[in-house]
Amino acid sequence: MPAGKRWTRDELTVALGIYHNLTFGQLHGKQPVVVQLADKLGRSPGSVAMKLCNFASLDPALKMRGIKGLEGASALDREVWADFHQHPEEVVPQSREILRQMFKVGPGSELEVLPKEGIKVRKRPQGDTEVSVTVKQRRGQEYFRDAVLNNFGGACGVTGIPVRELLVASHILPWKTHEAERLNVRNGLCLSRLHDAAFDRGLISFDDELRMVISPALKRHFPQRGIAESFKAYEGECLIVPDDAALPELAFLATHRTRIFVKK
Repeated sequence: MPAGKRWTRDELTVALGIYHNLTFGQLHGKQPVVVQLADKLGRSPGSVAMKLCNFASLDPALKMRGIKGLEGASALDREVWADFHQHPEEVVPQSREILRQMFKVGPGSELEVLPKEGIKVRKRPQGDTEVSVTVKQRRGQEYFRDAVLNNFGGACGVTGIPVRELLVASHILPWKTHEAERLNVRNGLCLSRLHDAAFDRGLISFDDELRMVISPALKRHFPQRGIAESFKAYEGECLIVPDDAALPELAFLATHRTRIFVKK
């Protein structure tokens, strides 16, 4: 690799997509995802890790938690950051598509960014019900799932269940009605399929301290063992979020409590 090899816009765009699929503590040269991306880019893992840390210095979600990235972000870094976050519906799927091309992922397969294992390719599950979505939407959904699940350490924020097949990247503000926030990691919660269904239907929500609140409609079923073990046991408990994660947007949760949460 030539010394001082300049980063291209496409390289920065795909690197920024990876940045949002990892937490701050994972931005180092020995991280499996970073190592694989570096190989595809023809760069050293240390160089890629440094660029990801440059992006971290631009991240307001980290600044809110008192986490500082690495100073030295270039003008193009800042431009790509702005474009990625001002036009996510276009740039995020583009970032994911570039990554898929790097790893030669076919249309019948999915790409997953797994912090402990690296970038993996697997066949799309049979019976996939999202056949009607566009390629661009599917790429965005693939990115959002990885970003949210990895932001929560790959475990349900309520129960701590770490089985990825049982987890859902739940939108706080609904996907259908809030296009601008569809791909925003701070609009996502990692929940088990059961708790995702309850959250989606307003049977549970979370307060400004990220504690779970339960609808009276669900509390009426507390005498049932399954409901008691799955919900009553976690009432008032805080979401489990890694220290270096981007916290859910409190304004989005407030909207969920106002408009979706069942109060009777």
